[in-house]
Amino acid sequence: MAKLQSLDPHAPMFAQFKEKTGQIVLANTFVVPKERTAEFLALFRKQAEFMRAQPGFVSLRMHQGTTGSQLLLNVAVWESTEALAAALSNPEFQRVAAEFPDDIVSYPHIFKEIAV
Repeated sequence: MAKLQSLDPHAPMFAQFKEKTGQIVLANTFVVPKERTAEFLALFRKQAEFMRAQPGFVSLRMHQGTTGSQLLLNVAVWESTEALAAALSNPEFQRVAAEFPDDIVSYPHIFKEIAV
């Protein structure tokens, strides 16, 4: 399973689920060793297929850093923190998440829109 790290130590990921929200963005930055990129993306596609079928899912996109970066960024939009939390706690999601290699590090964080 990928290692989860807090992007903001003042707001750990699981503490963010306590705030009830409207639409949110989950930005999840992954550090993926180059030799693991294809394997990671195959597992991510499997996970994305599951998430797209979950209540409250809006959209997601995976991005890759430029210039040979080992960073990948998933930007997912959800109707609420409650919908995201329900999807993440689903045993099927947990099963797929456990398949990610241990040498991948994940920095998830939830954002809400405050300005345009």
